[in-house]
Amino acid sequence: MSEVGAVGDLVSGTMIARALEPKAGEVGADGHTTERKCLNCETVLTGEFCHGCGQRAHVHRTLSAFFHDVAHGVLHFEGKIWRTLPLLAWRPGELTRRYIDGERAKFVSPMALFLFSVFLMFAVVSATGNLNPNFSTKEDLAKAEQNATAELKELEAKRATAVAANRPTAEIDSDIKNSRAELQVIRTMRSQGITSAVLTSPDATINTDVPAFAEAYKKAKENPQLLIYKLKSNSYKWSWTLIPLSVPFLWLLFPFSRRFRLYDHVVFVTYSLAFMSLLVVIGSATSYAGFSAIAAPLLFIPPIHMYRQLRGAYALGRWGAIWRTSALLVVSLIVLIIFILGMVALGVLD
Repeated sequence: MSEVGAVGDLVSGTMIARALEPKAGEVGADGHTTERKCLNCETVLTGEFCHGCGQRAHVHRTLSAFFHDVAHGVLHFEGKIWRTLPLLAWRPGELTRRYIDGERAKFVSPMALFLFSVFLMFAVVSATGNLNPNFSTKEDLAKAEQNATAELKELEAKRATAVAANRPTAEIDSDIKNSRAELQVIRTMRSQGITSAVLTSPDATINTDVPAFAEAYKKAKENPQLLIYKLKSNSYKWSWTLIPLSVPFLWLLFPFSRRFRLYDHVVFVTYSLAFMSLLVVIGSATSYAGFSAIAAPLLFIPPIHMYRQLRGAYALGRWGAIWRTSALLVVSLIVLIIFILGMVALGVLD
């Protein structure tokens, strides 16, 4: 499975490089040159740029020129992103349609924005700790442990009373056993996280006739933290697969339409995923800062954003956009489940 991971790294790296530098040789703007042919493709030069590959005629080889290129790239990207983000947030349909119709130089490309947002999402979520799959806060788990402990003591007291009265205790013994197991799971969740709690639970068993799956499950149970790390790493490397997974479902919302091509759907999906990634960044940051009351309403934004993007990008009426938004929400859930299952499979089989 290491070869599969290498493919993910290769594709991710290629896409990042291509998104950040879509043209060859974007260097200084002075234009002076003594070259007669392009240094990249050897096409005869007729101006400051090669009309064959787009590279500038004069290529710098100084350290200052290198840092100039870096600054130019950063500022150029920054200028585009401040034109792109407001439209992505408030008028996603207009942004999508304008980009599809040809207004591309003034906006960040969908793939570049997607890669940037995914990188930012994993960086922020990892830094805030919200990628560790503990679905309850520390306070909630502490309260759950307190309640489970009290329940166990109450059951033990009932058993002592039953024994003193010479009554059968089989049912109470079963409840005590379950209560102790529940308490142990909660304590493991507090100390190691929910994944460790589930995998190390006495009831966590798997029955399979496939040796590879049995061995993979055994490794995951022995080292759940390694599984979590693999899930994080694979999710980042293979996040781009969400695009080809989503596009066929979006096409089904406009079957056999001659107005919209697959390219339109790809742009729509990529911008939408970029926005959702940035929304996760905002939610993680606000939750980590203690503003959970602000983070919770963010859950209602995705359907609104999908509706606005569908209506603007495809020029839909109100009801056409509403039913397609409902279908797209279901599709998003299906795609997310497929993606998660794929990442889990890569994690346990690698």
